[in-house]
Amino acid sequence: MGETLALASALCFGVTHFANGLVSRRADGITVALYAQLAGTAVAVPAALWSHSGAGTAGDYWFGTLSGVGTGVGVAFLYRAMSQGQMSVVVPVSDVGAVALPVLVGVAFLGERPAAVAWAGILAAVPALWFVSQAPVPGQARESGPSVTAGVPAALVASAGFGVQFLAMAQVGADGGLWPVVVSRVASVLVIAAVLVRYRSPVTMSGPLTAVAGAAGAVGTVAIILYLAATRHQLMAVATVLAALYPAIPVLLALVFLHERLTRRQTAGLVCAAAAIALIALR
Repeated sequence: MGETLALASALCFGVTHFANGLVSRRADGITVALYAQLAGTAVAVPAALWSHSGAGTAGDYWFGTLSGVGTGVGVAFLYRAMSQGQMSVVVPVSDVGAVALPVLVGVAFLGERPAAVAWAGILAAVPALWFVSQAPVPGQARESGPSVTAGVPAALVASAGFGVQFLAMAQVGADGGLWPVVVSRVASVLVIAAVLVRYRSPVTMSGPLTAVAGAAGAVGTVAIILYLAATRHQLMAVATVLAALYPAIPVLLALVFLHERLTRRQTAGLVCAAAAIALIALR
């Protein structure tokens, strides 16, 4: 049951990020994130009312808020990265921290002891980030003179945000209901609004783009609800890694429908990233 919920969460996250990645090519990514999270909040409130679940503790709301901060940072910088670079590159980069951070925090503070294969996965993430982040310098041969791929720095910031999102939401108690998710959505909106002001992004965008971003944001809220449910039926480590498989969706769709192309270095990096996630999952 928990595995199914986590995989359904990954599917929803993947659809959300692909749709908003497309919108981010026609509008400012941070603005897209703002409208997505506003719509997500509008969905979370009736879902919490309908669930008739418990009110939760102060700790549940604290973790919900922290998760929302991570969500806000994650989506704001992921969509910013998508507006700068290839979706098939920046999305996997944004996922490595989402997997590795919960593992490292679990070891340092929660007394978890990953197996040797998990440590191998963490080590595999290092060359993954290096190779994926390499792009040919304009005017030089495709495979020579690498520079940092456009969008990768923002994707790394998003990676940390998503790690906090998953880690904090997994700490919400079974009796917390969905109100911590509402708090999380509100916190994400506030964080994105602050980032929007910092980067002087526009506050508005066209109606059709707003509608797509809003619909995708609603699916994103469904994704985090499914993830929360998965953590209540499965170990946090397993649920997190399965939910973090979401990059497969936008990467495949970008390669097939957007005809994105990868260098050999980037392909090797994506293979390393997939290996890192798989090995961590075996912990």
